[in-house]
Amino acid sequence: MNIRLFAAITLPDDVNDELEPFASGLPGARWSPPERRHLTLRFIGEVDGLVYQDVVGALENVLVAPFEISLRGVGHFPPRGAPRSLWAGVSESEALRHLYRRVDRVLVEAGLEPERRKYVPHVTLARLNGTPASRVGSYLAANALYRSRAFLVEGFSLFSSQLFDHGPEYTLEATYDLAEREKSLPDQG
Repeated sequence: MNIRLFAAITLPDDVNDELEPFASGLPGARWSPPERRHLTLRFIGEVDGLVYQDVVGALENVLVAPFEISLRGVGHFPPRGAPRSLWAGVSESEALRHLYRRVDRVLVEAGLEPERRKYVPHVTLARLNGTPASRVGSYLAANALYRSRAFLVEGFSLFSSQLFDHGPEYTLEATYDLAEREKSLPDQG
């Protein structure tokens, strides 16, 4: 049996709570419930049991120091054409990009295909179905100045995902604590 996987950073409760008022005001929007909001590092896709074990083990090799990030602004995918999803963005962070590259590298070393899409860090707020572009534009303009507090990323998680008519359901498969591994990092001096 195959399992669908992704690696992600979970949001602190207070930052996640800040996003709750964003979940209204658009027709045709299916809003992400708080327990499903996350910052995806790498969508892995469907794997079999042997590859699953390789993924779990490979992610143990991601060694980066904890770092701070913040959410900033809102946007939609695709950037051109009819909007299909709405998201909160992330302030530019070289540390986050470094973590993304390390996750991708260890997964490639474990035999997975490299990620071909450009990494655009975001937290999905809603899936859109027939939402008028003018309403999306108004929503984006009204929420463009959003910025969360800076929060510390001390780890990331591996989740499995099952798709249902009501939306995906996620199961935590493993957690990877960056703080515990910081002592394993070579001296930066």
